[in-house]
Amino acid sequence: MDFVLFMKESILGSSSSVLTMAKIIIPLMTVMEILKDSNVLDKISNKISPIAKFLNISNNAIFPLIIGLIFGLSYGAGVIIESAEENNLSKRDLYTLMVFLVACHAVIEDTLLFVVVGASLWFLLGIRLIVAIIITYFASRVLNKIEIKDKAML
Repeated sequence: MDFVLFMKESILGSSSSVLTMAKIIIPLMTVMEILKDSNVLDKISNKISPIAKFLNISNNAIFPLIIGLIFGLSYGAGVIIESAEENNLSKRDLYTLMVFLVACHAVIEDTLLFVVVGASLWFLLGIRLIVAIIITYFASRVLNKIEIKDKAML
């Protein structure tokens, strides 16, 4: 009897989590498609292309980077996966994107949680972004060297 109750609660809890993520991911994907079709995404990417150049990623990786930065890995994953499936992102872009997001994701949610318990908003946000940028910068350079070596071996 306990097992049946456990399974029922597990299924209901999991279904609730999936529906909650779908409520966020589906509108996010819809907005992304609208922005892409209306060329707004290209305009935004062009404006922030210096960031892409510094991190050694393509302009196509900017939007997934921003979404992951703001909404976190679980919600941003839908956008990242869709971009990867559409072949808009190279393997190097994906690796670099993941390095950045592992170091710094969900900056709004996580930062606000720490601010509530007394942390400084700007200090915490600044440190998280600076560390993520530094780690990503060096990781992208290492990935670039590995890619060059792989091409030389061919």
